[in-house]
Order: sequence, then C-alpha cells, then structure tokens
Amino acid sequence: MKKQSYRPDIVSVATLAGVSAATVSRALNHPELVQPTTRKKVDQAIRKLGYIRNRAAQTIHGRRSATIGLVVPSVSDAIFAELVQAFNDTVSESGFTLLLASHRYDLDMEYALVRKLLEHRVDALAMIGLDHRPDTYRVLREQEVPVAAIWNYQPDSQISCIGIDNAEAGRRAAEHLLMLGHRRIATIFPETRDNDRARARRLAAIDSIAATGVALREEWQLQTPYNIAQSKRSCIELLTRAERPTALLCGNDVIAQGAIYAALHLGLSVPRDISIIGIGDFDGSAELEPPLTTVRIPASRIGAAAARHLITVIDSDGQDQLVRTRFDCELIMRSTTTART
Repeated sequence: MKKQSYRPDIVSVATLAGVSAATVSRALNHPELVQPTTRKKVDQAIRKLGYIRNRAAQTIHGRRSATIGLVVPSVSDAIFAELVQAFNDTVSESGFTLLLASHRYDLDMEYALVRKLLEHRVDALAMIGLDHRPDTYRVLREQEVPVAAIWNYQPDSQISCIGIDNAEAGRRAAEHLLMLGHRRIATIFPETRDNDRARARRLAAIDSIAATGVALREEWQLQTPYNIAQSKRSCIELLTRAERPTALLCGNDVIAQGAIYAALHLGLSVPRDISIIGIGDFDGSAELEPPLTTVRIPASRIGAAAARHLITVIDSDGQDQLVRTRFDCELIMRSTTTART
C-alpha cells in the first residue's frame, strides 16, 4: 500500500461532513450531546477519510485521554464477563475507550498494572474489590484520579464502591441449605487472602452454620482456585471419602460447576445424593444440567453503574465524590438443592 503524504485532520472531517470542527470534537468526545443525524455525518466522513485522533497530542496538551482503565483478577472465565461487558458498553456510549488489564489474583501485579494505566493518563480507574496493596492506594491518592471499587459494598470504604455485600451472599447460601435441613455441609472456596469477596462470603457462611450449633468438620472445608477442572478434582477427592457431606456450599458458580461434574463423574445424583449451591448466577448457570441453585449478583447493573459514576466524575472536571452504592443479591432456587430426607 502506498504511503500517503497527507493525513486527514479534524478540519478535513468537518469540511466533508459539512459541520464545524467543534461539532466533530463534540461528536467524538460527547456523542450524547450531538444529534444522531449529525453524528452519522461525522462518522461517515471519518470512515471515508480514514481519520484517527492523535491521542498522544491531546495528552501532551493536558487534555483528557478519553480512556478509562478497568483492572480485574481474571478474564479467563465467566466470573467478570458480564460486568466487563456492561462497563465497556456504558463507557463506549459516552465516547470513552476501555483499557482492560488482568492481574491473575496477584495484588503486586495489580499495583504494576495500575501504574502502567496511570502512565497512559487514563481519566479514571476501576478495580475489583477493596483488597489492594497500600502502594496502590497511595499512588491513586497522589495522582488524584477518579477511582471506584466494583463488586463490593462496604459502608466505610476509603474509595467509592459499587457492588453487593458479599457477606450477605454467603449468609443467603448457608441459610438456604440450613432451611432445607442440611447439617453436614462442606464449603469450597478459593484462597481468601487478598480476596475480600471470597473472605466475606466464607466467614458469613461459616458463622451462619455455626450459629445453628452445627460443628464444621475441618476436612470438609476445601480450598480451590476459581477453576472448573481443579474444583472437580477437589470435589472428587472429598466425595469419595468414607463419610461425605450432604451439601456443598461453593464460593461461586465456577467452583459449583466443577462440583456438579465431580458428583456426576462419581455416579451421584444431584440433588438427591448431594445438594450444591453457588454464588454469582453467571451466564450459563441456568443452562447447566441440572440447573444451578445460586445467589445472584447483578453483575451487569453493577458494571453499568460504576461506569456511569466515573463518567460523571470526569465530566465534572475530575472532582471525585465518594459514593457507596449497595445492590441486593437474590437467592435463585433451581434444581441442584433439595430438602435433606
């Protein structure tokens, strides 16, 4: 392809679209403020000319980069998929680009990723949960970038938080099994250090079970990563012991899916032989066989609300405002739990 000596600029786009350069800028940065017909003309001109904004030049002159960073623990499974999609859709509708990074549940790596995103001068930053290294909190304070924690609600958080009370999710799961008459309950959670979501769920579930006078057997309290294959292996080992529980309380739906596969692998009936409950209600949980009983986290609503909050802060000249928004979680009764006979 022959290299062009001329590169179209915003004035070229404005001329072709028959609008002012200011209107083109507004269509790119605040599309919601421009009439749909005008946006269409600008978009057609951009496509025809092959125009690309010079973000680097904008940054040099102190303008915003029109990017928002989102750092999540994982993108390899369904845990954060709905949240990321809703967050992305919302920021895109307002003319922002999402920069997504994953730290694999390593908070030291998260700190490094946060620094890189700040070096790219993101306009705002969202992270999962409220467990972060002190250095991460410090650099965010020093850079004065609007920031929000997603997935968690905590009434005394030091940064804005938009999510659920994860302790409530753990309690609801435990209370459901107890209401069905289960007393031989195993819990299956990931490593809870540096993971406030799992920690809050597990502690609340254990407290709810212990409050009934039920003694929790240490050998039935398993730890496994958020991984279907590893969860399946752990549950096979548990369910082949001489004594086995009547119910499995799983830290989320990914672990619960592995537990279902383990039970079916061993020829056990779910829920007749073993009841299984998850937390999350991720995409596909209702389509499992049998469909999974779980505690629903409204991931899409949380993602969209977090994105709207950060956009509002950015549009108010970056004057951050501490918000703490709590969403309700909901027990979704399906076919993997039943009363203990």
